[in-house]
Amino acid sequence: MPCSHKEIDSVGQLQQHSVSQGIILQHCVEGLIKQACGPQILSEKVKTLKMSQEPDIPHTSEEKLGDSEDIKEDSLNNPDQSMRARIRQSSSSPHRCNTAQSSPPRLVSMEELMETAKGVSNMALAHEIVVNGGFQIKPAELPEGSLEKTVKEIVHKAFWDCLEAQLSEDPPTYDHSIKLVGEIKETLLSFLLPGHTRLRNQITEVLDLDLIKQEAVNGALDISKLAQFIIGMMGTLCAPVRDEEIKKLKDIHEIVPLFRAIFSVLNLMKMDMANFAVSSIRPHLMQQSVEYEREKFQRIFEKQPNSLDFVTDWLQEASDDLANLRCKNPPSPGVGAAASRVPVLCPAAVQNWAYLKLLKWDHVHRPFPETLLMDHTRFQEMQLELEQLTLTGAILLVMFNVAGAALSNLPGFADKIKTIIKVLLTGMHLPSFNLSESLATVGEKLCAEVSSCLSQHGFMPLTTEKEIVLKGQIQTLGNSDNTICKLIDSRIQEFLESYLASGHQKSFPAIPGGLGPIQREMEEIAVKYVRLVNYNKMVFSPYYDVILSKLLNKEESQLLG
Repeated sequence: MPCSHKEIDSVGQLQQHSVSQGIILQHCVEGLIKQACGPQILSEKVKTLKMSQEPDIPHTSEEKLGDSEDIKEDSLNNPDQSMRARIRQSSSSPHRCNTAQSSPPRLVSMEELMETAKGVSNMALAHEIVVNGGFQIKPAELPEGSLEKTVKEIVHKAFWDCLEAQLSEDPPTYDHSIKLVGEIKETLLSFLLPGHTRLRNQITEVLDLDLIKQEAVNGALDISKLAQFIIGMMGTLCAPVRDEEIKKLKDIHEIVPLFRAIFSVLNLMKMDMANFAVSSIRPHLMQQSVEYEREKFQRIFEKQPNSLDFVTDWLQEASDDLANLRCKNPPSPGVGAAASRVPVLCPAAVQNWAYLKLLKWDHVHRPFPETLLMDHTRFQEMQLELEQLTLTGAILLVMFNVAGAALSNLPGFADKIKTIIKVLLTGMHLPSFNLSESLATVGEKLCAEVSSCLSQHGFMPLTTEKEIVLKGQIQTLGNSDNTICKLIDSRIQEFLESYLASGHQKSFPAIPGGLGPIQREMEEIAVKYVRLVNYNKMVFSPYYDVILSKLLNKEESQLLG
């Protein structure tokens, strides 16, 4: 959305009048969450909150006071160390080790539930603003025919009918009209920044409710004149994208339809202002989002000590997998750990292995780790993209193997084939998708394209025997145990693992053999994946360090035993 001069000025004034970045962050997140559409945006994320199913033994007030003072003192010197101390304190409560002797589960009160949900909502909103560069607040659209939509329409119709009846009286009654003008006045004032003194005085002077009430009593009130002032002020404050809606308002001459249209456009302007605030505040949010999310989650963790159960299971499984791999594939004598294909059993390797497992997750039957719930959809989308990319890479490998090396170096040919495959495999993860039929269509189409391309460049087209082989091999790629698909999948995983282990290096690792035709798509997914993983590590690494310390110490003691 293009910015007008008034918007550019607003950015400067917004930064000028902000007391601190921390206040900007807090007000932005908590202010936007109050928008009408906020709960709808985050409802699915809030529903994923795992509430407590174990007893919660509170400390005494003296212990709480002493602990809080120690934590505050430590946090000034080393925030990460103090956070780890608080995690150990919360996770080492006696009732988690011996639930048989604990008291019965404590019921969660509505206040605690709402407070926890609010914390998750604010954290999810801040996370979404930082991670999703295209994040926007949109108006809530109620489902057609739903009870909520029906009730809303009935109530609104009753209100506007009442307003029309009042204005039709002789003399007219302006009670409802004056209340609407007051609401419009408050909305217009909310769009202003502290530096907009002239506009503020103008709105306050023209929309003076006391004066308007006196004019109504004396029969001198001109509603149409007030409406024209309101429309003019809306045109001054709105974004350029709303100029067409403002122009349509000037063509409405009946009072009741005009008021309805004004409130409709004001709601759109509220969304525009909220999205403008999000875009201008994003750089400040990115600077503080890690500490903000960590602090929010810590508050939830202190109230719900079992909020890391699924994370523990996830890391435990990754640790066991790596240990089993090293037992099956021990480093050869004289070969260093760096040359071994299996990573060393250390916290960093276990974390990376655990993140790779998220790309093979059973989302239907397994709960997702708590610290990754806000990115659950993103990991799921990347998993589906990788599955389709694996099949695409296998098809290309088969095609170039049958057609020979003549086509592999032709510019643009591989991209054309990838486009065809992508179109024919669209929706491959839907239950109604017939993979066998789609692969048969892919085989037919590729045979025609390959033969045509070979003929155009002076080569012999595919023989009937080669066409049969190509179609047959493409058809077998739909089998779950297909060797070629497994090979492509393992090499993609190897590439992602190498890129993840390289840390913050900008260069990509060497592309494994056979993945050249899908290199660009693979690198795009790798960038999104590693960026998401690194951000999650920055926020939740203190929690992971504590859990992995216990798991690896236990693993080491078992090996020694």
